[in-house]
Amino acid sequence: MEHTYRLVISCPDRVGIVAKVSNFLSTYNGWITEASHHSDTQTGWFFMRHEIKADSIPFGLEQFRIAFEPIAREFDMNWHIADSAQPKKVILMCSKESHCVADLLHRWHSKEINAEIVAVISNHEDLRRMVEWHEIPYHYIPVDKNNRDEAFGEVDGLIEGYEADVVVLARYMQILPASLCEKYSGKVINIHHSFLPSFAGARPYHQAYSRGVKLIGATCHYVTQDLDEGPIIEQDVIRISHSDSIEDMVRLGKDVEKNALSRGLRAHIEDRVITYENKTVVFD
Repeated sequence: MEHTYRLVISCPDRVGIVAKVSNFLSTYNGWITEASHHSDTQTGWFFMRHEIKADSIPFGLEQFRIAFEPIAREFDMNWHIADSAQPKKVILMCSKESHCVADLLHRWHSKEINAEIVAVISNHEDLRRMVEWHEIPYHYIPVDKNNRDEAFGEVDGLIEGYEADVVVLARYMQILPASLCEKYSGKVINIHHSFLPSFAGARPYHQAYSRGVKLIGATCHYVTQDLDEGPIIEQDVIRISHSDSIEDMVRLGKDVEKNALSRGLRAHIEDRVITYENKTVVFD
C-alpha cells in the first residue's frame, strides 16, 4: 500500500475551503492521490478527506500540523491528519459466537485489513484457542451483575494499556457502561444483528420470521450511551423468501454481519468516517 497522509476535515460550509487547502498542499508540492468532498445543505456543514503522497511533502506530520493550523483556525475546522504507515491498534471484544472474530482475524492474517490487532477480550473462554493460534493475547474477564464495575474497570485498563485506537464489539454480548461509552466516544464499533432500527432487542431473526420479511440485515455503528442508536457506519442486507427457516435466516444473517462489520472497521481505520451529530459521512 502506498505511503500516504490522510487529511480529514469538517467545518462550516463556505466559499474557498477546497481552494485554500489545495493551494496549501500545492505550495509544498503535495501530491493528492484521492480527494473526497461533501456539503450538507441542510446543516450548512462541509466535509473533506484528502490522501497525499507522504514523500511529496517536505516535512512530517508534526510540522504539517504547525503549518496547517492557521488555515484550520480561519475556517473553524475540526481536523486531523494520519499516517497510513502507522496502523491503528485494534482490540476485539467477543462472547461465545465466533463468526465475526474469526472473519476479522482471517482478514487481518491475510493482510486485508491494515491494522494491528493487539488483543482480544472476552467474557467467556470459548474462543481462546482460536485467538491464541493467531498469537494474539486473549484476556478472559467474566462479567455478572455483581462485578460489573470491577470487570469493566479491568477492560478500561487493558484498552489504556494497549493504547488501542479502536475497540470492536464483535458480538460481545454485554452492554458497556456509560462511562466507557463517553470516554471512548467514536472509538468503539458494534455490529448489531438486525437492520436497525427494525427488530431491535432480543431474537431479531425470530421477530423477522414472524413478520414474514423479505430482507434481513445488519448494522455496524459507533457505540453510545443510547443502546444501539449510535451513528451508523455501514449496513448490509440479504434477500430471503418464505421458504427460509429461522435457522436459514440466522446463517444468512451471520454472513451479512461479517461483511458489514469488516467494511465498517476498514472505513474507520482508513480515516474515511466523519461523525457529525448522530450521523456519519463515509467516503468510499
